[in-house]
Amino acid sequence: MSDEELEDFEPDQDDLEKEDDEKETEEWEDYRKEGEEYSEEWMPTPLTEDMMKEGLSLLCKTGSGLAHAYVKLEVKERDLTDIFLLRSYIHLRYVDVSENHLTDLSPLNYLTHLLWLKADGNNLRSAHLNELPYLQIATFAYNQITDTEGISHPRLGILDLKGNRIRRVTGLDPQKLISLHTLELRGNQLDSTLGIHLPRLKNLFLAQNMLKKVEGLEHLSNLSTLHLRDNQIETLSGFSKEMTSLQYLNLRGNMVTQLGELAKLRDLPKLRALVLLDNPCTDENDYRQEALVQIAHLERLDKDFYEEEERADADEIRQRLKETQEQKAEAEHDSELELPSV
Repeated sequence: MSDEELEDFEPDQDDLEKEDDEKETEEWEDYRKEGEEYSEEWMPTPLTEDMMKEGLSLLCKTGSGLAHAYVKLEVKERDLTDIFLLRSYIHLRYVDVSENHLTDLSPLNYLTHLLWLKADGNNLRSAHLNELPYLQIATFAYNQITDTEGISHPRLGILDLKGNRIRRVTGLDPQKLISLHTLELRGNQLDSTLGIHLPRLKNLFLAQNMLKKVEGLEHLSNLSTLHLRDNQIETLSGFSKEMTSLQYLNLRGNMVTQLGELAKLRDLPKLRALVLLDNPCTDENDYRQEALVQIAHLERLDKDFYEEEERADADEIRQRLKETQEQKAEAEHDSELELPSV
């Protein structure tokens, strides 16, 4: 992967909506089942020089430019239990050790030029590493990680922790993770959205957890995409007008019952696309119209864009409601004036 490809390694909107595919849900379930079947004991299989020779590629200049070294390594699906040998390969920039049986990534602490790390499908219980000054992409999906401690890479832009066993987000220091724009936490055991104090975050994936409400995200002013599909959310409290960049919100498969909850989203100034499929409130006959009445700037609900006719009808309803409220307020005011003085 070239430096240019690395910079472009950010999903477009089609990728951001890929969680809607049943195939991905099945993939996550398969990984979960495999994880439950993992044995704590594996035949020791250390990384060898022969494996390194097979897996190394991408010859690049190093240091002053007078020397060369291979900077990319792919050793996935080798049943590895030990990557101690990597301590000596300090020029590596791209490392793929996914689909092995690793429980320890500490040899990577010596790879201070590392830009990209893929360690999915291992037996890791932690994503902790020493601060790697150039690391931009790190994926630890489908491991057995239980917390988010020990992640402090200043140039890290994408962090993937989906399919693990994380219950709470802790230790993500905004003073250290100053470049993080995409955080993937799908398929964990989160029961709270607290602990995500990352002001530069743009994309946040929290689907397939155990969330009942949204809290602590008010100050994510750069957040543009928020996925909360397949949780247990009943109320839409917790969204704030300070979330000035939020454009896409996926709440599919939650437990929102009352259409009135949608009013809590009207202060999101840039919200354009909302997904509410498979919530109880979508059974209401006027569900689609009510959403637009409550959120006038909404452009797309679920997978369908609003037509001009629908927008005109919503404007009319909104105007009638405004007039009714004004008449009620005026009547109450007149009533107060007519009360006899004591």
